[in-house]
Amino acid sequence: MNNIQPTNPNFIVDPGATGKNGRAGEDEKIRQTAIEFEAFFLSQVLNSMSSGLEVDKTFGGGESEKMFRSMLNDEHAKAMSRNNSVGIADAVYREMLALQEVK
Repeated sequence: MNNIQPTNPNFIVDPGATGKNGRAGEDEKIRQTAIEFEAFFLSQVLNSMSSGLEVDKTFGGGESEKMFRSMLNDEHAKAMSRNNSVGIADAVYREMLALQEVK
């Protein structure tokens, strides 16, 4: 009974992880990847939404404002993702865990 072998030797496990099934460190990496994916997705959505907006001539405009708007959209997307305001990261996290269990 002491010679139990894993059923799937290709399953990646962080040797320094602790917690449920020794996967806490790996789960945190998956969670972070899901949050980054949500931030990227939201950034693309915000950039699409703001692409048709006219620049305000009072405060400048031109290429610099286009670059600034893109960076501002990226930061808004990161903040939205960190605050879990949309919930895409949770769905992606659950799917990534489910896919990892299948392997």
